[in-house]
Amino acid sequence: MGIAGFFSIIRPANSVVAGLAAVVAYLIATGTLVPGVILLMAVVTLITAAGNVINDYFDAEIDAINRPERPIPSGTVSRNSALVYAGVLFLLGILISAFTVPLCLAIALFNAFLLVAYAARLKSTPFFGNAAVSYLAASIFLFGGALAGGNRLLDMLPVATIAFLAMLARELLKDAEDIDGDRAGGADTLPIRIGVQKTALLAFVFAIAAVAASVLPYLWWGMWYLAGIALVDIIVIIAAFSALGCTDPDRLKAAGSTGLLKIGMFASLVVFTLSAVYL
Repeated sequence: MGIAGFFSIIRPANSVVAGLAAVVAYLIATGTLVPGVILLMAVVTLITAAGNVINDYFDAEIDAINRPERPIPSGTVSRNSALVYAGVLFLLGILISAFTVPLCLAIALFNAFLLVAYAARLKSTPFFGNAAVSYLAASIFLFGGALAGGNRLLDMLPVATIAFLAMLARELLKDAEDIDGDRAGGADTLPIRIGVQKTALLAFVFAIAAVAASVLPYLWWGMWYLAGIALVDIIVIIAAFSALGCTDPDRLKAAGSTGLLKIGMFASLVVFTLSAVYL
């Protein structure tokens, strides 16, 4: 075992990006930044890192076959050490959140619980695993609003809802793209149960719901926001529509729906940030 393994297992790039996203979320909630966002970034980075470690802990046997280079199967981190490491990271994240505001502490505690539940059970549960991942991504906006205060948290609920619905549509389509490999590996996903075409239809419904929810921030950001988000909504609709009618994963991959949705989600983040700062 070595330091490199403990560094790799937290997926540092993924964890730090999540922490930076929390800073952006606060900026969206308030239009400004304060020194306290450093604590928020630390909380989200540590809890995300802990989630990555606990995920590897529960996936050790699968990774031994599919990803033998990962720290646990490669032997650079023992499974027991990974469990302790995850616990320490979760504890540090929660302790730091106690120095922010009670709402952030509550979200940190819930997310820590959900990350463990996801790794242990929800990941293999059709739809609920997708919903858990989507919530965790959207909760970064809740962290930003919570640090800014209760009223700001309420203001961020529509933004978090948009992120949740768009991410859920993408997660479902990603599972549909991976249906052959998941079926061969014995996984149980929603596309395996209902097929690619019905999954694409369900993803379309969630994408349209995200577009509908994207109108709500107009109430405080106005027409310029609406003009910007309309362009994003067009990308999201095209992405979701292109998946309709796809009956197999190869067609779905060729449609490029998940890639377009990812672009749309990034573009929406840009629109939210610019609107918060300038409108």
